[in-house]
Amino acid sequence: MMIINAIKKRRSIKQFKSDPVSEDDVMSWLEAASYAPNHRLNEPWELLFVGVETRAKLNHKTNFGGAPVVLTVLSKPANSSFERDENVMAAACFVQNFLLAAHEAGAGVYWASLGALPHNRSILGVQDGYDVIGILGVGYPEDVPMAKQRTAIASKITYLA
Repeated sequence: MMIINAIKKRRSIKQFKSDPVSEDDVMSWLEAASYAPNHRLNEPWELLFVGVETRAKLNHKTNFGGAPVVLTVLSKPANSSFERDENVMAAACFVQNFLLAAHEAGAGVYWASLGALPHNRSILGVQDGYDVIGILGVGYPEDVPMAKQRTAIASKITYLA
């Protein structure tokens, strides 16, 4: 698959089939995701696999679309606000790599931000200093939504002297 095609065709999946996703596949996508750019190769991401009990406590409005796998991506604590920003950016790149790897394999992902809410941080047992980058529902899409119109990139560009 051409990378530009993968980027443009990937969609957020809101409803999943009940088909299981193999642990080997998930681990393969996570391993690919770990090639995300990160300053000083500090690999600031950590992962929590969310089980049935924790998932129920999170009480997501659609139960993550029935995704067979739910995991949380964290960014580890930093010594400065600049390092924290670097860690968050690297962990977000990790997530994007994971989304693309899963998409290439015919799977889909829903990236939810609800893990950052204080009560959900508590449910997930997230320690102080960690940032919740997202909770990911992972599975095979029941339906793939159509692409939405994007703003022309030229309107987002400013040239500096």
